[in-house]
Amino acid sequence: MAEVKNKQVILRDYVTGFPKESDLNIVESTITLNLPEGSNDVLLKNLYLSCDPYMRILMNKDLPPELSTRSYSPGSPIRGYGVSKVLESGHPDYKKGDLVWGTTKWEEYSLVPATLILFKIDHTDVPLSYYTGILGMPGMTAYAGFFELGSPKKGENVFVSAASGAVGQLVGQFAKLHGCYVVGSAGSKEKVDLLKNKLGFDEAFNYKEEPDLNAALKRYFPEGIDINFENVGGKTLDAVLLNLRLHARIPVCGMISQYNLTQLDGVTNLPSLLFKRVHMQGFNVSDYYHLYPKFLEYLLPRIREGKVVYVEDIAEGLENGPAALVGLYSGRNFGKQVLVVAHE
Repeated sequence: MAEVKNKQVILRDYVTGFPKESDLNIVESTITLNLPEGSNDVLLKNLYLSCDPYMRILMNKDLPPELSTRSYSPGSPIRGYGVSKVLESGHPDYKKGDLVWGTTKWEEYSLVPATLILFKIDHTDVPLSYYTGILGMPGMTAYAGFFELGSPKKGENVFVSAASGAVGQLVGQFAKLHGCYVVGSAGSKEKVDLLKNKLGFDEAFNYKEEPDLNAALKRYFPEGIDINFENVGGKTLDAVLLNLRLHARIPVCGMISQYNLTQLDGVTNLPSLLFKRVHMQGFNVSDYYHLYPKFLEYLLPRIREGKVVYVEDIAEGLENGPAALVGLYSGRNFGKQVLVVAHE
């Protein structure tokens, strides 16, 4: 088969502090669109790529052992979740023309082990880009974190930080559907309006306009917080710890305020975990992928009925990938950041 050009997004070098667009290079290589003899790998045409906060961690040189195998290599394409079309397959589970989502490289075409594909896409009556977000890793993260770790009960009080992001916007909607009172924090007036007027949060506030986060949380939760879905960490988490109810739950999904710091913020109110018998647990969504069929059964009808909505921020073309990814860390995105490589 033909050898074709293959545009790629390459990490120039390991990153310290806030990433810059110049930390990522756009290069053009070539790829032969056929499988090596006897290979059980899968050749993919990448369609949509997911920009996710955790990707910043993988740009670091020194990672803890549990992450070291996932570290990006300078001079090589970065990797992340994506939606792709199978061009050729050496694995019996996949055939030419299948649509799939899983881990892929930031390039136009990728040859990957079949183990990196997570699921075939069987439901195409929703936008394919949704499988980078609401029906992909972020959606599963929201679902598992809220229902499996949060153990919500009707009428409970739920706080979601980074609430307009890929995961937070779904946690808030799941909580409302479950009969909870929900407040979210975000970083602009426009995002606060989105939370209240489109996503159905009971209340929302701009954390940048709150000189005292403890006072802000007391204002919105006079009786305290039952579930804190933690996406931010740092000063936000420290204030939340002062406003928890007895037996509160904290699913720890992310710590985006800390990813670019060389000296991490201290959290000083940890005794609250003891005094209030709080359950705080970090989690990795990969531990819950066995629930994916149940997740689709829960969510697909609600998407089709308009009971759950999803806001995407679409960037077109691999050449705009560095700006789209780096923009996450200054809150430039409005909703789930998606990078379009090709429209099939």
